[in-house]
Amino acid sequence: MTAEGLTPAQRRRFDAGVLSGPLGTRLDLAVKRGAARRREFVTLFKPYVTGVDPKVKRDLPVARRLAFHLVEHRTIDDLAEGDALQSLTTAAAEPSRRVRRRLRWYANLPLQDELPEAMYRLRAADLIPMTHIEDVSWTGGRLRVTGHAYLAGLSVRSPRFNRAFVVLRGPRWLPPVRLRTRRVLRPEATQGAREPGCNYDWSGFVADMHPWPLRWRGALRSLVNGVRRTLRRRETVPDTTTWRAEIVIWSRGARATGLLRGPSNGRTERPAGLALPGGWWIRPVWTSDRALQIALQPTRAELTGIHLDGDRLELTVFLPGREHAKGQARLDGHRVSAEFTPVEGGTRVVVPLAVPSLLQERDGGRLWIEPKGDPAAPVMIGQAEESRMVVGDREITVLRDRRDRVSVAAHRIRPIIFSVTWDDDGTLTLEGSYPGSGPAELTLRHRGGTVHTVPLERAEGRFAVRLTPSAMPRFGETVAMGGGSWSMTTRDPSGEVVPFRVDHAALDTLDEEPRTRDGRTYRLLSTRFDVPVLTVAEAIPDDEKGAGGLYALQRSFYPDQRRRELDEATVYVAYDGRQYEGNVRAIYEERVRRGDDREHVWIVKDGAFTPPGSAELGFGSGIRPTVVRAGSREHYAVLARSRHVVTNGFLPPWFRARDDQMVVQTWHGSPLKRLGNDLPYMSRDPKPAAWHRQAAEVRGWDLLVSQSPWATPILRRAFGYHGEVLESGYPRNDVLSSPDSPEQDELVARVRRRLGVADGARVVLYAPTFRDYDRKNSSLKLDLARAHRALGPGHEFLIRAHSMQAAPNIPEGLGRDVTAYPDITDLLLVADVLITDYSSVMFDFAATGRPMLFFTYDLQRYSTKRGLYLDLAAEAPGPLLTNGADVIEALRTIDAVAAAHAERYDHFRHTYTPRDDGKATPRLVDRVFT
Repeated sequence: MTAEGLTPAQRRRFDAGVLSGPLGTRLDLAVKRGAARRREFVTLFKPYVTGVDPKVKRDLPVARRLAFHLVEHRTIDDLAEGDALQSLTTAAAEPSRRVRRRLRWYANLPLQDELPEAMYRLRAADLIPMTHIEDVSWTGGRLRVTGHAYLAGLSVRSPRFNRAFVVLRGPRWLPPVRLRTRRVLRPEATQGAREPGCNYDWSGFVADMHPWPLRWRGALRSLVNGVRRTLRRRETVPDTTTWRAEIVIWSRGARATGLLRGPSNGRTERPAGLALPGGWWIRPVWTSDRALQIALQPTRAELTGIHLDGDRLELTVFLPGREHAKGQARLDGHRVSAEFTPVEGGTRVVVPLAVPSLLQERDGGRLWIEPKGDPAAPVMIGQAEESRMVVGDREITVLRDRRDRVSVAAHRIRPIIFSVTWDDDGTLTLEGSYPGSGPAELTLRHRGGTVHTVPLERAEGRFAVRLTPSAMPRFGETVAMGGGSWSMTTRDPSGEVVPFRVDHAALDTLDEEPRTRDGRTYRLLSTRFDVPVLTVAEAIPDDEKGAGGLYALQRSFYPDQRRRELDEATVYVAYDGRQYEGNVRAIYEERVRRGDDREHVWIVKDGAFTPPGSAELGFGSGIRPTVVRAGSREHYAVLARSRHVVTNGFLPPWFRARDDQMVVQTWHGSPLKRLGNDLPYMSRDPKPAAWHRQAAEVRGWDLLVSQSPWATPILRRAFGYHGEVLESGYPRNDVLSSPDSPEQDELVARVRRRLGVADGARVVLYAPTFRDYDRKNSSLKLDLARAHRALGPGHEFLIRAHSMQAAPNIPEGLGRDVTAYPDITDLLLVADVLITDYSSVMFDFAATGRPMLFFTYDLQRYSTKRGLYLDLAAEAPGPLLTNGADVIEALRTIDAVAAAHAERYDHFRHTYTPRDDGKATPRLVDRVFT
């Protein structure tokens, strides 16, 4: 044993794991964070890496291998002050940097004149196949596996010198099974690749397998295991043999082997098994890390009956073959007594389960039978019908899993989808069973926190729900569902969230085909076997997909467009195209009001909104904006050829303003929290990527809009901006600054109706900002139940979470979630009181003159972590409150609180919002467009 308590072999495995894993990652971080961190890491790491077995270092991925060689052989001063490690780490991030010399492949990385050529040779750790499985199915009694597989950075433009073999490897001594495989054309592999400039069109493959090779290998293994059990004086028991699927690629002189993994979502995730004579099955299965395996499995225990009698659930199981008199059952990890009775052809087993015990369990588990003296056998569903038994407000289910094993569980009654139907107009109808009564809703939840709800039609134990994903209701308008996956749940009368499931009998005929409408593709899929999800994606042309399409747009199409003559058009970009609001909206609507009929182009990301034309805005007909999908070819074209660009944030990194273009940066709020160059990480040496991106962007700005003389120097310093600044005030606040008028009263009434706020109710808007250190926290610090009890009826709470914070968890009936409301200015217009913390919304709301409360429960931590430009304790136009009780008390006495802070409020408006006088938009439009 070595001094560390490991054998040499164990030591080599340990060193290989830490060098390719955590220590390699630590080295990359140290390289990025400057000379001091590099020196510290190399000083500590050098003695360790010097003592590692050279063979271990040779077998590491090439980038790690080179970096550790430098650490081992160069001086600490050279590595800390030089750029060798940094240039190597930067170049290694591109997997396509590969070249062939003679008959071998090498990494095209820096320092090749200084290091041995052999160190750059690509080895097994570098040549890992990229695989994706599109279909696993049985055709004519043969298993067919379809997908694509390639080596990153090695193009496969034709079938020549390009072969792939699928190999099934079982237990060590069993000979592997080689499947007949042919290469096929798969352009989608190129479109989905991460490497620009690489072509994987001929990386597709189709592999076919006859069951016979598995059968005789399985029989051979059973024979050997049977002999072993006989020598130990035990009965022979048929057992399962599992093969893992591997892909072997020969491409352009390179050879690599890897697991076959990555199923397409939906039907591919639940491949069917093939029944063989004698009670055997061949089942393709997926492991937890999404790798394909093939199992040859005997049916040693089969479910034959289910009977519920009061507090007793009896499951009857048949064990073919030998007769057993004793044994037990196991439900997941719990032992259960069972009655074994020998019968003709085998053994009947009755497994009694106590219903009260099942109902107390949160989750169930798989059922196993353990005959005395034999290994445990999973119970297969066989020909038995699945069962759902309602007990009160819960149900006990006996179902099959994706491998046809019996699973027993008890939980809240779940809606089960039997039927999925798409109409020609894009309406999706789901029908199924849902025992119980009372109103219920389908909740569609995006992983980003966005939620849509649709009422269920429920009667006689069944339900139906209809929705149009391309036109979902939202605050009185319709919007398309955002891209990504949407889960499906409902909330039962107890308040518990209950998931939807797909009926197993409907899985084989489930309509999972995509539907395209208005440039977006919708699919209803059953993933993870029976979990329904609705997926949404933009319909992108093939030549715009993947890294290759992006590369062509940025390196070829966009430069060509920049050389063409400018169009008299204006591009509007608000929050990267995610919203129609703010200063950008106000500028556009003012120009439309004036009848400016030059071309107006709105960038829209993920179908987030539809900008109105002059008719919808009430300014007559004739002006219709052009809508351009963010990231599309048209997006590149309009940014390259439009005379004006109006935005409230950073534009795409690939954008470079032309000398004859005018870029108007309105930003999205006066800065309260530190930003840009004033953030600590922006002063590191070397400068981070964000610093370089900001510097390149700011050089293209022609005009920066500021809300006040106080904000101007902060914005200049934070962005490193030296151009023209227009202190016009913020256009979006004109509607807040205007005196009461019939038009404004009508707008307030319309917004209140859109929000569903009762007439005469006092509206309290709670709009906190995000926390860099706690973005995933969805808890609401304000106790709304307590607030309603203290304030009594007549108060409506609107909760507006920041887009960079987790969606708020709002108790039902106590507040309205208005995070997805299109424009916060409307919310400020109808709010009687604003509760905020460190959000720049305070500068906007000041235009109304209405009271503000500052819920600053973490002021010390926030100011330390992020930093503030304003001393809130001295300058805030309202009280700083540290707990929810104080906030509620301040709301109860809001008139007295407002009077006590009236002088500070006036000073705040005079200092920080002196230009918000209702004329900011005309001033800006006159300066830029007239």
